Amino acid sequence: MTSETVSLTTEDGHVLDAYVAHPEGTPKGGIVVIQEIFGLTGHIQGMTDKFAEAGYLAVAPAMFDRIEKNIVLDYSDFDAARGTMAKLEREQSVQDMKAACEYAASAGKVGIVGFCWGGSMADLAACHDLVSAAVSYYGRMTVEWLDLHPTCPVFYHYGEIDELIPLETIEKIQRKRSGNVRIWGNADHGFCCEDRPSFNKNAAQDSMKLTLEFFGEHLA
Repeated sequence: MTSETVSLTTEDGHVLDAYVAHPEGTPKGGIVVIQEIFGLTGHIQGMTDKFAEAGYLAVAPAMFDRIEKNIVLDYSDFDAARGTMAKLEREQSVQDMKAACEYAASAGKVGIVGFCWGGSMADLAACHDLVSAAVSYYGRMTVEWLDLHPTCPVFYHYGEIDELIPLETIEKIQRKRSGNVRIWGNADHGFCCEDRPSFNKNAAQDSMKLTLEFFGEHLA
């Protein structure tokens, strides 16, 4: 596996960075990885590497470049992270994801996976017909656009003890979405991130196994 940083240009002329991880040999397809509200962190780059190691061309766009280049926040700096995310225009974020998907399409069919805010963005990308499959990890904002509908299969991962996304919110999403919804027992928000206190090794490993199986099925 090798990695590099590239520049992507959106339809409105915005230029953003993207971390790209290349697999060894011919890619199985492309996967776009969408960040949490903390920026293009080491965790997100590490997840991008994992998808490359699984055989995909993996692309993680720097979604905060719309606000300022190279924004990476500490996981304890939640207020600043939410404030930065709130400055983003939803349709501009869709354009940023589209540019990343077009880059990843050089490898074949494209899937998208996101974490936290990025989990909701992955659902939004699916609603805008940008990808062939999507995986959403603990995305709460999906509840804000349930009148939109994905055009491809979507898999949703949530934590059972996530106070940021109570079970009632998950149930609302589940009623409006026909995709797979998995609620992981004893798992909190951010359970996939080794850099957070909420990291849950079993849920992280088992959910990744299902995610790779899902992409393997729909990107083949």
